[in-house]
Amino acid sequence: MSAGTAGTSGTGTAGAPGSARTAGAAVRFVATDDGARLATSVFLPQEGPSRVTVVLAHGWAAARPMWRPVAERLVRQGHAVVTYDQRGHGASTLGREPIGVRRLAEDLATVLSAAPPGGDAEDVVVAGHSGGGFAAMAYAAADPERAAARLRGLVLLGTAAHGQDTPDGEVKMMGNPLFGWALKRPALGRLLLRQTMAPGAPKAAAEANRRMFADLPGEVRAACFACSRGMDLRRELASVTVPALVLAGDADKIIDPELGEAVAAALPYARFERVPGAGHTLPLEAPGRIVMAVTELADR
Repeated sequence: MSAGTAGTSGTGTAGAPGSARTAGAAVRFVATDDGARLATSVFLPQEGPSRVTVVLAHGWAAARPMWRPVAERLVRQGHAVVTYDQRGHGASTLGREPIGVRRLAEDLATVLSAAPPGGDAEDVVVAGHSGGGFAAMAYAAADPERAAARLRGLVLLGTAAHGQDTPDGEVKMMGNPLFGWALKRPALGRLLLRQTMAPGAPKAAAEANRRMFADLPGEVRAACFACSRGMDLRRELASVTVPALVLAGDADKIIDPELGEAVAAALPYARFERVPGAGHTLPLEAPGRIVMAVTELADR
């Protein structure tokens, strides 16, 4: 979702996923315990061992290309990067279990178990955007000791630990064939998704956002937007000792930045920052700021 403008904090702007290419990507599939096949892209630095491994989890109605502006920067800095399509998105299949926040957390655990080592066992940083942030938090909260042993840090972007009770009407709209038809019309689709972006978003980024949103089957869109109803991870997050940085665009109209502040307040070792001039989709709007956050955690 979304695209954007250059922020005033050195965030940088990406044109569109696919406009930059990161050399050395290998596509691999990992199998979950309920029969889903998750498509991953593994990017390795061309010289020397990787500093850390960074696993990137996208949000609803996106796919691996959402992270390309971030991945290329991280690889240039010497990190190994793993991106993956959430179940039912991109090239990943659905499994026997329905889409749910806990199920997506287990999917993340599967991806982590297959990720290349970046050095020591704990040399992994997970960055999760929006629904990918739900999965990252649920993964860490499910087994805080496992998370502390595996992760060096969490970067949580445009996300929330509670307050995501999508109304029935919006869930039905996500699955409506007419909405899907409209998303496939470039100008109309960009108009429908305009609130996912900060004002003045580059057209190329907005179009990339629309294509990913339109490519997702309506029933998967609806299931994703419904699955966070009743979610409240705040109490469980109090046991998570992994350092975290929580970022929210100050123009985010999809998930209120105050909900990001609540995430940081729930985590014992977290800091919250607003990203000036950015909307909801920080991987496209502020890739440079995300890389700064990963670097800060990697260098601890």
